[in-house]
Amino acid sequence: MSPDPVDESRHAETDLIRMRAALEEARRAAARQEVPIGAALVDSRTGAIVAQAGNETREGCDPTAHAEILVIRQGCAAAGVQRLPEYDLYVTLEPCAMCAAAISFARIRRLVFGAPDPKGGGVVHGPRFFDQPTCHHRPEVTGGVSSDDSAEMLRAFFRARRV
Repeated sequence: MSPDPVDESRHAETDLIRMRAALEEARRAAARQEVPIGAALVDSRTGAIVAQAGNETREGCDPTAHAEILVIRQGCAAAGVQRLPEYDLYVTLEPCAMCAAAISFARIRRLVFGAPDPKGGGVVHGPRFFDQPTCHHRPEVTGGVSSDDSAEMLRAFFRARRV
């Protein structure tokens, strides 16, 4: 998490607005029977959302088609670059280790996530990818934005499958 609470409060209202786009993508993913995780990539210079996606692992028969990976791919393709140092990534669930690595490799400026993921997270749980000495880039990280909405969407999705 960002160590500077003043910095987090400076971003708080904007983060909630941008997280809504990620939450909408998560809802769309759930409607497609995908795990409801959504992401939005924002150009920090303009505030424009340049890419949005929900998980597509089942639909695309691709275990790497996590929402974070998809928006990074879209953003890089749209900008014609391999790195996105002026972009912020909003995602409804704490990224896994694979996505944390992609975020680092893409040089994302700032990561904002919703619900923590004690079981599969790779940022503040599990391997804590950005804290490893081999990590080449550490984005600013803010967690817990719209956490309750994100967590409830996931709980409802999995509850419906257990019935």
